[in-house]
Amino acid sequence: MNTNPLVQADRRLSDLALALPGAARVFHRHGLDFCCGGRATLSEACADQDLDLEQVLRELSVEPSAGEPAARWVEAPLAELVEHVLERYHAGHREELPRLVAMAEKVERVHADKSSCPHGLAAHLQLIADSMEEHMQKEEQVLFPMLLAGRGRMAAMPITCMREEHDDHGRNFVKLRALAQDYAAPAEACATWRALYQGIEQFVIDGMEHVALENNVLFQRALSG
Repeated sequence: MNTNPLVQADRRLSDLALALPGAARVFHRHGLDFCCGGRATLSEACADQDLDLEQVLRELSVEPSAGEPAARWVEAPLAELVEHVLERYHAGHREELPRLVAMAEKVERVHADKSSCPHGLAAHLQLIADSMEEHMQKEEQVLFPMLLAGRGRMAAMPITCMREEHDDHGRNFVKLRALAQDYAAPAEACATWRALYQGIEQFVIDGMEHVALENNVLFQRALSG
């Protein structure tokens, strides 16, 4: 039974992700896109994926999380929100992605003869690292300074560009999950292999939260401010 009044089937995925700290993990578990596809309602998204809506509602109602609702950033000072994005996501991705690339390269090298080896995983992670670095630099050097200078309404063109690149990130996350075998390490996987899949899963969740926060909060505030 759903006991959380915030959890409603007719609410958009993006709204639920903002309101509920544990929603991102539930959506990720079921393959629901709450960042680029976040405008769909929960009922619409579950129907599209042929998911049990009542089961997802129950999971959303009880999912534990030590975090805080992302909705607090709707009212926080813009400079504080930008700083949060830089520290929580930009810095985090730059620290984590090289580690994951190195681990993937090791796994592919050591286990190349196994049929379960995730061939191509390291190359795709490197592609993501390169594309995200280029994207983050555009935000840091062009978009964010515009927003902090109070020129948000003039930023429609760069924001459109960033949204399109976010869509590319979303497609890359989907392929990454497939290459990582839905994060289910095979029985013969070593400790590094298992840690790699765990790290990739957390990175994808963080990446989707990052995109959702920018698309649904930062950019919305910038264009209406």
